[in-house]
This record gives sequence, structure tokens and C-alpha cells, in this order.
Amino acid sequence: MEIGKYLSLDVLYCLPIIQTAHLTAIHAARRYDTHASTIVGIALALAWSAAELLISWPDFPVIAFALNIFTRSIVFAVIGRVLVKLWREKKYARTDTLTGLGSRLELLEQIKIEQDRSKRSGRPYSLLFIDVDKFKEINDNHGHKFGDKALIILADVLKNNCRKVDLAARLGGDEFVLLLPETDEKSCNIMINRVNSAANQAFIELPGSVSLSIGHTTHIGDTHSVSEAISIADQSMYKTKREKY
Repeated sequence: MEIGKYLSLDVLYCLPIIQTAHLTAIHAARRYDTHASTIVGIALALAWSAAELLISWPDFPVIAFALNIFTRSIVFAVIGRVLVKLWREKKYARTDTLTGLGSRLELLEQIKIEQDRSKRSGRPYSLLFIDVDKFKEINDNHGHKFGDKALIILADVLKNNCRKVDLAARLGGDEFVLLLPETDEKSCNIMINRVNSAANQAFIELPGSVSLSIGHTTHIGDTHSVSEAISIADQSMYKTKREKY
């Protein structure tokens, strides 16, 4: 029985557009206006329609060939753009768009995971709460573009001074949190000094004076909720800031 001619594998044409949309979402630099998936969609529409034309040649109507290319190109282009948008939004839900660090959502989930791991192992974890001093004044005096640059520089400092197991995240505004798995208070203080030193060096390129206030907390397991652990580190940061000013 010639079953081959009854099988339809048309759905397989969707696989390249799905993969292209995924790669575009990963590598595109926060731009929604990308044409890669559209180009691939048109190419797939041509390939699909050309295959039909060759199979039925010379009985296949040219007008049907042209209409198939047109409609399939539109469908593939729409599918590609929708998938790019969905995958990019999923990615940036966990990534801060300005700094490239983890988002608040990513931070909260990773702290909870680390608390569970700490509870099983009995090893401590630490949080650093980092705040840019007088950030509102920086924006008021130099503009938001300058403020954004200071945040990007700080993000680079955190990236360059973290271990692979650490998570640097932007909590919001000028507030950052560094999650340090398997880190006791002594090691935590070493990291604070390292971040402060690296930031002071990096901020030299900016006009004016930009500095940080850093608080910390160390815990084992889930003796505190995620929000409580962050709040304790936040309070420690404000204590540091009050001592400076």
C-alpha cells in the first residue's frame, strides 16, 4: 500500500521558524524589531510551495502557487514574531533590561532555592544589600542618563567580582542584592570590601562623587522568609548609610 502519498509532514516546516524565533529572542539586544524570523518564514513558504509545484508540475496553477507563497509567508512571519516576543518577555522577566543582572523575580526564587539547600546542608548563605548613595541627587544634578551609567558600571563591578554560583540582581531603582551561597559572615565582609574597592575604582570615570552603602545578613536554612532576609540586609545597609552621613 502506497501510504507515503497520504502522509502529511507540512507541520515540520514550522520547526525552523520556531528555532529561529528562539535564537532571535536569546541573541537580539532588547529589540523587538527583528526581521530574521520573517526572512526565514518567507524562505520556508517558498520551499513548501515549490515542493508542491514540482510534485504536481505541469498541472499546478501558477496563481495557486503565488497565493500559497503569500499566505504562508504571512502565517510564518506572524508565528515567528509572536514567538520572539513571548520568548523575549520570558527572558526579561528574569533579567533586568538596563543592567543585564537578575530581576527581582529571579532573585526571590533563587533565595528560596538557596534557603532550601542551606537547610539540607547546614551551610550558611549571605545577602549583600547594595545602594548607591544620594542617587536622587545624582539624577537631579547630572540627569538620568548619568544615573543609568552609574548603575551599569555598578552592575559590571558585581558581575566581575562574583563567583559563578553567586547571583547579582537589581531589586529596583538603585538597589541591588548579591546572593552568596555557602558564605559565612567573615567571607561576606571580605566580599563587601572587594565590591567597595572595585566600585570606587570604576566610579572614577564619572564626574562628581559616587559611592555605595552595603548591608549584609547571613543565615542558615529558612529561619527567615525571603522577604524578611532581604529586609534584614536592607536595614543593615541603612545602618551603614547613617554611619557615613
